[in-house]
Amino acid sequence: MTDLTRRSALGLMGAAATLPILGSPAFASTKLTVGALRFTSHAASFVAFERGYFTDEGLDVEFKFFQAAQPMAVAIASGDADYAVTAISGGLVNLAEKGAAKVIGGALSEEKGIDGQVILASNAAYEAGLTSPAELGGKTFAVTQAGSSFHYMGSKIAAAEGVSVSFKPLQKVGAIIGAMKSGQVDAWSIVPHIAKALAGGGAVKVIGNVADYIPNYQVTTVFTSANNAANERAKTEAFLRAFSRGADDFNAALVDKTAGEDAATDMVKLIHKYVYTDRPFEKAEGSIRNGAMRINKDASLNMASVKDQLGWFKSEGLIKDGITTDTLVDSSYAPMI
Repeated sequence: MTDLTRRSALGLMGAAATLPILGSPAFASTKLTVGALRFTSHAASFVAFERGYFTDEGLDVEFKFFQAAQPMAVAIASGDADYAVTAISGGLVNLAEKGAAKVIGGALSEEKGIDGQVILASNAAYEAGLTSPAELGGKTFAVTQAGSSFHYMGSKIAAAEGVSVSFKPLQKVGAIIGAMKSGQVDAWSIVPHIAKALAGGGAVKVIGNVADYIPNYQVTTVFTSANNAANERAKTEAFLRAFSRGADDFNAALVDKTAGEDAATDMVKLIHKYVYTDRPFEKAEGSIRNGAMRINKDASLNMASVKDQLGWFKSEGLIKDGITTDTLVDSSYAPMI
């Protein structure tokens, strides 16, 4: 693709996200596997699927669900998933350095004025004095894996408070929840639909907010294989258009709340097909509403946050010093902010 046609495509992309799809889709039932977590923060993909936005683009989507970010990055590199949404991890960056993966846009973001990720203490740790992040010194902080977003958040919080913590890898979110409830770990940070549900049920205590330590944090990104980014441009743009339409619907219903209460209830019902499926709707509704964080319009990507995350990975020796944002990000797809 020439520079001229690339710029033209980018100029049309944002408009396409908000306008009806006219004429025939670009593809005839092209099959895609989309990696996701059963989190409210992955709602843009769920909305695009349920409301036919992927179908409008000629994409036949199925979901592959994961319980942590790094296995999802491996699935993209191996071809077990085509597109995915998750946090930047050391594993993802190293796969990008090997030419196997590329970030093509942004998804979940911390935004001032909107409830975001929450810092939690186990009940046992809280009763022993862990009532604020300033008291984290010498405590255990739960992570899925070294180099995960949980590791990044915990390190940034501890550094800001001038304390040292011990990180405990537990591989899966479910295992972390169990360890927090039983007091095997002292602290954790997680998206609000999980944090508020746990705290509301008395299983943990809220001691702070991630946004107070990492403002404008680009929590999750949209990524794909390097091959898709380089050689499947039309398909990748089609995926992003559908994803962006889903994000617009989600933000209007549950973040900006401009679509009305009926639309909000419909959105919660849609998300409930994927999130808290083991609970009746009446018990899941509050947690899903409470978990509504901003999903970036047009899959825009906060490059300042990406640079900060890469700098932290380098400082921890988790990625090579020579890795740059160009190594990780294909900036030709979505707006860079």
